[in-house]
Amino acid sequence: MSELSRSSEVPVATIKYYLREGLLHRGETTSPNQARYDESHLRRLRLIRALVEVGGLPIAVVRDVLAAVDDPDTGLHRMLGRTVYAVTGTGDGGGSFAERAEAEVRALTAHTGWTVSESAPALAGARSVLARMHELGHAPDERTLQRWAEAADRIGEADLDAVGRIADREEVAETALVATVLGDALLAALRRIAQESHSAGRYPDGNE
Repeated sequence: MSELSRSSEVPVATIKYYLREGLLHRGETTSPNQARYDESHLRRLRLIRALVEVGGLPIAVVRDVLAAVDDPDTGLHRMLGRTVYAVTGTGDGGGSFAERAEAEVRALTAHTGWTVSESAPALAGARSVLARMHELGHAPDERTLQRWAEAADRIGEADLDAVGRIADREEVAETALVATVLGDALLAALRRIAQESHSAGRYPDGNE
């Protein structure tokens, strides 16, 4: 276990905790006090760290995600959903603008041709955000929403193209999670860069 700890950079005490919680499968027993760990344990520790440290997920949720990863009867689509939606908020319902936001989200899914389940957490999240924007009096117009959705569609397709090049289920889950959590932060930064560039072109004032 000490070698596994050095290779994974995960403390021995943490590895023992993961073993007790059933997140990490036990090694091959070689003596009463020794066990052999292999590459599969390193991969699993990498995925657990991604879920806990990058995704910020509680252990109970990590256990649920790993159960989907380990179950060969859970298809990739469902497994990815349980992984990605584990870190997806659903919002607060939308308040007095809920119906308007609901109609806008339905119009966007029709515009892009998206096929999603009615219970998808991201739908609730989108409705909640749009409702809050209406409440603040700064909701985007229809064309802006459509352009945002079209950009999101291209990004989503690129995400799945990247995942499609991976064969290992654990690596698929890890890639999807990291791309979702850190990818969202990267996209936000790229959006700010684009905003600055377009602003400088449209409203030149000679100042840096």
